[in-house]
Amino acid sequence: MSATDIYEVYAIRYAHNAAARTVTNFVGGDSHDVPMPLDYFVWLLKGPRRTFVIDTGFDQEMANKRKREFLRSPGEGLKILGIDPSSIEDVIITHMHYDHAGNHDLFPKAKFHLQDTEMSYCTGRCMCHHGLRHPFEVDDVLAMVRKIFDERVHFHDGAKEISPGISVHLVGGHSKGLQVVRVWTRRGWLVIASDASHFYAHMEQGRVFPVTYSIGDTLEGYNTLRSLVDDPINIIPGHDPIVLTRYPAAAPGLEGIIVRLDADPKLS
Repeated sequence: MSATDIYEVYAIRYAHNAAARTVTNFVGGDSHDVPMPLDYFVWLLKGPRRTFVIDTGFDQEMANKRKREFLRSPGEGLKILGIDPSSIEDVIITHMHYDHAGNHDLFPKAKFHLQDTEMSYCTGRCMCHHGLRHPFEVDDVLAMVRKIFDERVHFHDGAKEISPGISVHLVGGHSKGLQVVRVWTRRGWLVIASDASHFYAHMEQGRVFPVTYSIGDTLEGYNTLRSLVDDPINIIPGHDPIVLTRYPAAAPGLEGIIVRLDADPKLS
C-alpha cells in the first residue's frame, strides 16, 4: 500500500441513548442491571485523493420518534472537520437501519455503496414481519430506491475493494446485508465494524445485541472482523461510548464529539 492510500479516520458522535441498560443490550439479558448507554456515530475516511463517509445517521425528527437524544446533525459534524457534505462523492452504507441510513438529502453528489443482500432484505418478504422491519424506516428505504433509479448506488456482492486502501466485507448478522469497512491507516488496517459489534463487549465476550437477523452470522462475524486486522484493538464497534475515551479528540475542544481513530489508542 502506498502513502497515497493512507487514510485519516474520524468517528463523529451525533446522538445518544442514555436509557439503554445491560439487560437490554445482550441476547438473554445480563446478570447485572446497570446503565449501558449507546452513542451514535457516522465515520469519515479522509485520504489524499478521495474522501468517504460511512453511514448517514438520522435527524431531529427521527430522534424524537425513536426517543433518542439528538446532539448535532452529522452534516454539522463533518463541517467541523472542514468537510462540506455537498462535496462528498462516496458514501458507504453499512446497513439500512434507521440510525445508519437517514438524512436522505445530505449528500446530493454522492454515490452510495451498499450490499445486494441488504437491499433485497429491506425490500423483501422479511419486512412483512414487525420484529424484523422495526429497525428500518420506510422513507429511508424508499429514498434508496430513488437513488437506484437515479443511478447513484453501487451494489457489492460480498467483499470488494472500492478504492486502494478501502474495502467492504459482508458479514450479515445484525442485518442480513450488513457490511463492515476495512481501511488502511498509518497504524495498519483498521475496521469500522458498525453494528457487526455494537460494543467492545459483544465481540470480546462472544455475545450478541438483541436486534439481530441471525445470531449465528453475528457470532461468525466476530471471526471475520478479527481476520481483517493484525490487532483486534483496530476493530471499532458501532455504538460504544468507550471509543470516545480510547481515542484522542480530533482537535482541542472536540472531546466527546469527534475522535481520530487512526491515532494511537489509550488502553489504560
